[in-house]
Amino acid sequence: MWQAISHQLSDVLDQPFTIRERDTLAGGDVNECYCISDGDQRYFIKLNEKEQLPVFEAEAENLRVLQETNSVTVPTSRHMGISRDKAFLVLDFMPMKNLDTESAHTLGQQLAHLHQWGEQPEYGFDMDNFIGLTPQPNQWRRKWCRFFAEQRIAWQLQLCEEKGIDFGSIDIITGRVIDILSAHQPKPSLLHGDLWHGNTALSVDGPVIYDPACYWGDRECDIAMTELFGGFPDSFYNGYQSVFPLDDGYSQRRDLYNLYHLLNHCNLFGGEYLEQAERCIRKLNLAKPE
Repeated sequence: MWQAISHQLSDVLDQPFTIRERDTLAGGDVNECYCISDGDQRYFIKLNEKEQLPVFEAEAENLRVLQETNSVTVPTSRHMGISRDKAFLVLDFMPMKNLDTESAHTLGQQLAHLHQWGEQPEYGFDMDNFIGLTPQPNQWRRKWCRFFAEQRIAWQLQLCEEKGIDFGSIDIITGRVIDILSAHQPKPSLLHGDLWHGNTALSVDGPVIYDPACYWGDRECDIAMTELFGGFPDSFYNGYQSVFPLDDGYSQRRDLYNLYHLLNHCNLFGGEYLEQAERCIRKLNLAKPE
């Protein structure tokens, strides 16, 4: 496998690349991660099963789109491919450490600029992608309430139902989400899509974000997720607000937006996330009609 990766990377780089060093890195719950080096150049590589190549293809495209905005720093994708039994993605290696107060403030400002970038009349993306290993549909829609209710909440509930996880009537919950968001039609923003603190870091080039699940949607979805699974430093929110203040009503929508990620974690991991999702659904009164 490693010899095949060396050969493919050599072709892409148009110069010989022989893996002389290979260090295992912590990579979360989804992929095997390594730093590889020929003694001169270093790269970050993700490995997964061969059938997961579409996940890496989507990630590389999402990183490319984010780079085009010139607003946030993301790793550069160098190559993706398959060996005999594995799919892999090769990115530039960026030494990283946790965000500090100053870099978190800068990241908040950069995220605000990302959310202000570009003009898009509809919600969605040019391709479906993945949130973790879960497929994420992104068909274009003109109504935000329809996009979020159908392609985020209803989609995850359907996946849960297929695994025997029942949170109530999908039709009723979807209808309630539409009702809650029916008067909210925000300007579509390009989102990172999976912005928890584990997908951010401080590099020599400043703050960096990675593992995106991009689409055009309500910018509040990105901000809401930063408050899930541990939260970000206050300086991050101060930085964001200094560039692009949040609209009134964000706090009423935050839990609804984070329900999407709780449901996804139910599908990926189960366990404690089932109870968290149930509590959120009860809090939002989604399982009952008006």
